[in-house]
Amino acid sequence: PYEARRCKLTSGTDCTLSVIYGESRSVICVWAFKLFSCRSSGAKFTMPAYHSAFNDCERALGNMALLPVNTNFKGPAPKGESPDIVDETLQYFKANVFFKNYEIKGPADRVLMYLTLYVTECLKKMQKCKTKNDATKEMNVLGLASFALPGESGFPLSSLYKKPDNRAEADQMRNYLIQLRQEVGLRLVEKVYSDGAGPSKWWMCFTKRKFMEKSLAAPGQ
Repeated sequence: PYEARRCKLTSGTDCTLSVIYGESRSVICVWAFKLFSCRSSGAKFTMPAYHSAFNDCERALGNMALLPVNTNFKGPAPKGESPDIVDETLQYFKANVFFKNYEIKGPADRVLMYLTLYVTECLKKMQKCKTKNDATKEMNVLGLASFALPGESGFPLSSLYKKPDNRAEADQMRNYLIQLRQEVGLRLVEKVYSDGAGPSKWWMCFTKRKFMEKSLAAPGQ
């Protein structure tokens, strides 16, 4: 399917972009209509990032939305239906990962940001996995691996996230992120290994991209 998006120009004019999406690869190419007129006028354009549709959520841990998730993994997230925040993360990943800056429009965007960074870590692990079975095992390990929370050393976006108020909230936040990490890994494996012939090159080509120039991995990893 095609989705037309309106991009903002510094000159105040508009330029419509048409982005081609597919199940196996979110962004194949971008066609810029009126590009000649944009160039000739000296105007610059930027494509707006995708934001979560769940930013009106009132429940939160720190300043991250506590969202319903369609998952069988145990955790604080209420049982939900698709599309959920995990669907949004995977759908928007290949577009959002190019952005060095991201405007937060609500608490669900912070969840989207974290999971976008996590998808990159998943893809790095999948590079070494030749089969879907191997990737599933790797995702199970990564989902439960030790990681930093907002306010702790090693968390890449602490200035944008509120640290837990107490130990109980910290434990709940960690369990929430574990639940999300596990569900992201499960669904991502299905997309990356959809043809049964090893990891898709249309996903692996994003392993070196850094959303907001940040990483959940420790330096050197």
